[in-house]
Amino acid sequence: MAQPAPTLLTGAEYLALERSSPTKHELFQGQLVAMAGASLEHNVIVANIVAELRTALRDRPCVALPSDMKVLVQASGHYYYPDASVVCGTAEFADSERDAIVNPTVVVEVLSESTERRDRGEKFHDYRSIPSCTDYLMCSSTEPFIEHYARDADGWRLREYGPGEVVALRGVEMRLSVAEVYAKAFGGRRPA
Repeated sequence: MAQPAPTLLTGAEYLALERSSPTKHELFQGQLVAMAGASLEHNVIVANIVAELRTALRDRPCVALPSDMKVLVQASGHYYYPDASVVCGTAEFADSERDAIVNPTVVVEVLSESTERRDRGEKFHDYRSIPSCTDYLMCSSTEPFIEHYARDADGWRLREYGPGEVVALRGVEMRLSVAEVYAKAFGGRRPA
C-alpha cells in the first residue's frame, strides 16, 4: 500500500506552528525537522561564541544573536536555527513578529554527529545564498577546530583554525580566538 505524500507547509504555516510549539523545529523543503538537544560541550561552545561576539561588537552597529533566533533563507524558503548569528545595521525580518531574520552577516553552527551532514550540506548551500552573509563558521564540538568560510569577490574561501589561532571575521571586522571559543568546553580545561 502506498504511503500518502506528506503535507508540505508554507512559511506562514510553519511560523504559526512553531510559535505555539514547545519544541523547536526547522523548516526544510516544506517539512518540519525537530531540533535535538545538545551536549554540555556544544552549549559551552555556543555560549562562548555569543559572549565573544557580543563583547567585540559592543560599540559597532551589529548585534550577536543566540540560537533562539530563526534565519529565513529567502531563496529557498527554509527556516533554520543557527547556533549563533550576527546582524549588522538594521535587522530585517520574515514578518512583523521579529523572530526570524533574513539578513545575517555571520552564521555559526557547532557541529555534532547528528547535525554535521546538514550543516555542511544543505544549510551551507542555503546560507551562501543570503546576500548579507559574509562569514560561516562550523565549529567542532569534540576538539578545538573551526572551519571558516568567508565570502570574497571570487566566491567562498575556506580557512581552518586550531588551538592558538585566531579567526578573522571579515564581515564584522573582528577576531575570534579559538582558545576563547573552546574555554571550559572539555572538562574545564582551556585549549592552547
